[in-house]
Amino acid sequence: MELWQVPLSFSRLRMFPFFDLAHYVASILALKEQRGERGVVEVSVRSPLACWFSAMLYCFGGSVLSSLMLGEPPVAFLAKTINILLASSVWYLVFYCPEDIVYRCFSFLPLRLLVAGMKEVTRTWKITDGIAHADFLYKDAWLIMVAVGWARGAGGGLISNFEQLVRGVWKPETNELLQMSYPVKVTLIGAVLFTLQQRQYLPIARHNLVFLYTIFLVVFKVKMMLTGCATSPLAPFEAAVGQMFFGSRKTPSKVKGESATSSNGSSVCDQPSEQHHESAKKKQAKKTE
Repeated sequence: MELWQVPLSFSRLRMFPFFDLAHYVASILALKEQRGERGVVEVSVRSPLACWFSAMLYCFGGSVLSSLMLGEPPVAFLAKTINILLASSVWYLVFYCPEDIVYRCFSFLPLRLLVAGMKEVTRTWKITDGIAHADFLYKDAWLIMVAVGWARGAGGGLISNFEQLVRGVWKPETNELLQMSYPVKVTLIGAVLFTLQQRQYLPIARHNLVFLYTIFLVVFKVKMMLTGCATSPLAPFEAAVGQMFFGSRKTPSKVKGESATSSNGSSVCDQPSEQHHESAKKKQAKKTE
């Protein structure tokens, strides 16, 4: 095979069963590692049905959200019986295998990196499938194509608040639209790029864009996992764009610090010294009297 044929062959990869399996494993591992009030492990003991439903939302959240947006049945993903059985098997083994053997095996770093990389491959395919489906239903509707591609590729994150409600947790401050995570951001960028390519405004072949975008996803995902760095590689670009179009904004820490300053410009920390100075003046006045 010649080098120029690699992207074309890559774009023809089938996701089922291996890549889909990796997606289910990575999603359910991420679900199990959710901590805090009413964590998933606690819910798995108290209500296995709620835990299973949360796992299915993690695995098929993109299909559910994109179906809702297009006015299609949100339960359509249940028609894929083999996929549901495969995801349910992964869920059972990860949560209920004796001694957590399956979870410990996939916690092994090289295996975890492989699963995470394969999951990012499925993200590209979900984005392109969502855009193609939206383009079929709404011809030349750019915003719908971007929105559906974004929802299909990052649906699990976008509906995270609903998934939390299944477990009896309500945390509106974790809304992805208020505080986007890196996967949701990079999926939105991918949806825009593939929409431009679909409408032939991006001078690049589809298979080449699929290959380059997927390589970008996999490389940065593996890098972030190896370095343990939670900082988004898009942060410098976001800062530049935010400064250019929306201007500088005061950070919460600065606002909090300024609120601790009194109206005459003295901070709360300076107030004890001022009180001491006033009391010394009063003592001096009494002595002179």
